[in-house]
Amino acid sequence: MIASVLPTYARAPLNFVKGEGTWLIEADGRRFLDLGAGIAVNALGHAHPELVKALSDQAQNLWHVSNLYEIPNQQRLADQLVSLTFADTVFFTNSGTESCELAVKMARKYWYEKGQPERVEIITFEGSFHGRSSAGIAAAGSEKMTKGFGPLLPGFVHLKWNDHDAIKAAISDQTAAIMIEPIQGEGGIRPVPEQCLKGLRDLCDEHGLLLIFDEVQCGVGRTGKLFAHEWAGIDPDIMMVAKGIGGGFPLGAVLASEDAAFGMTAGTHGSTYGGNPLGCAVGNKVLELVGDAAFLDEVAEKAAYFKAGLEALVARHPNTFKSVRGKGLMMGLECAVPNMDVVNAGYDALILTVPAGGNVVRFVPALTITKEDIDEALARLSSAAQSLG
Repeated sequence: MIASVLPTYARAPLNFVKGEGTWLIEADGRRFLDLGAGIAVNALGHAHPELVKALSDQAQNLWHVSNLYEIPNQQRLADQLVSLTFADTVFFTNSGTESCELAVKMARKYWYEKGQPERVEIITFEGSFHGRSSAGIAAAGSEKMTKGFGPLLPGFVHLKWNDHDAIKAAISDQTAAIMIEPIQGEGGIRPVPEQCLKGLRDLCDEHGLLLIFDEVQCGVGRTGKLFAHEWAGIDPDIMMVAKGIGGGFPLGAVLASEDAAFGMTAGTHGSTYGGNPLGCAVGNKVLELVGDAAFLDEVAEKAAYFKAGLEALVARHPNTFKSVRGKGLMMGLECAVPNMDVVNAGYDALILTVPAGGNVVRFVPALTITKEDIDEALARLSSAAQSLG
């Protein structure tokens, strides 16, 4: 008999009833150190008091109105994002998947309005993850996500992750855009080298293409910059955002330059809940805290501390771990044993991690994690490795 909750997840037998910063408390009272943060969602940890207050204050006044009307919280959040980024305009969604859908539509509408409707192809890369919608799975193209869900949305050209010559060869009169994660998350914590991001920007400029960055997982302070592409000193034309921007409340966004968005006029897109007063109240507080330069400097400092600890962990447990990868507080350990063995051993050591491609165990903790919590995390990871022999 099928479960009342559709069984699309292989769930661990854990029932968390309370969260405190970087800790989750199980129904039986056990305290787990959370290095997953809802898969990079709880950017400020669990039950951050300022986020709780922002949500509670808004909930006592207004939960939802249609986007048929002005929404002051939404306007304020859009203004904040425009002032802090390359963007001239913002559309709010509820998730990264929705952000992907709009990014694809925006790129194709751009060329339609330019009088070149044949330019619909979007170049994407092996190992990518852009959500579970029809556009998202078609963009990623992996058999794991697409098998059984055909016919797939056409118009995506899938290339190897690091084949520069293939990118140039794939550009044609039908190419609309290049879409890439500056750091692959699901694909195994693979950062795109800064010179390669610069090269993609140059290539798009040379051929008049749109450059789309998916910063759903690597954005909102996770790397020590507000957005990961800032390390390369270049800007996209369109950017997908979600996860951390809501600090745990469902919120996403698509940021765009005025030129890239000019085809998106009244009636071309919509969202029932996107940009609602509750979500934007929380998003404004998240951005206020994470966008502070001192906060981002602390993220970078703690990331360096954590990376050094992980490298020492690899040296102590070479039969379990092979190497460290990633940037900022988006790191992973390539494993010498099946990565799910490490994840499961972590449950016994009361630490939560997330599997990723390439036999990697992923760490995307709250950006507010302390050095003391990092030390405890390293000790528990060592305990998990020891249990695996």
